[in-house]
Amino acid sequence: MTIDYAIITTGGHQHRVRSGDTISVQTQKGEVGEKVTFNDVLLTHINGETIVGLPYVIGGSVTGEIISHDKGKKVISLRYKNKTRHRVKTGHRQPFSSIAITDITKGKNASRKKVKVNNGS
Repeated sequence: MTIDYAIITTGGHQHRVRSGDTISVQTQKGEVGEKVTFNDVLLTHINGETIVGLPYVIGGSVTGEIISHDKGKKVISLRYKNKTRHRVKTGHRQPFSSIAITDITKGKNASRKKVKVNNGS
């Protein structure tokens, strides 16, 4: 038995996902319960066959359902200048969406074209 998975990219991050996984990604448009599709699939491994994209797998997609929109833990930043009693303390909570992965579509392998290289000779 093989474990089917895909590697997707969203929000500048790459995630390895399987059906049934729950991932946290940067906030996605849509309401809770809506379907969301990720078309930027870098790699799929389904039924023992691995397909690597150039850079993306043609026709590959990952479908999920938005579970919730939330905010992460607070990150505190502090600026301090010595000898002047100058301190600035700020906090930030990054919003994110929790998504349950429901389906992975395999796609097809892209063909590589052979290119002749001219070395100047």
